[in-house]
Amino acid sequence: MGKTDSSLLNKKDLNRLESRVNNLIQAYEDLKKENSLLKAQQDSYTAERASLIDKNEQARKRVEAMIIRLKSMEVSI
Repeated sequence: MGKTDSSLLNKKDLNRLESRVNNLIQAYEDLKKENSLLKAQQDSYTAERASLIDKNEQARKRVEAMIIRLKSMEVSI
């Protein structure tokens, strides 16, 4: 193997390494985008959960008020 053969191997190795690095960069960018989308989705779900908890609490208070009114009607009868 002469100097030309080893420089060709080095070029092949460098091209292969460059390709792998480019693939890793692309995978990183894809994961970064996916992570951003997942964080936005999580924020949305967290807000929705808070809203549902609030609605549930309001409904619970209304039911309790109705029960109190029914009991007071029962007592007055």
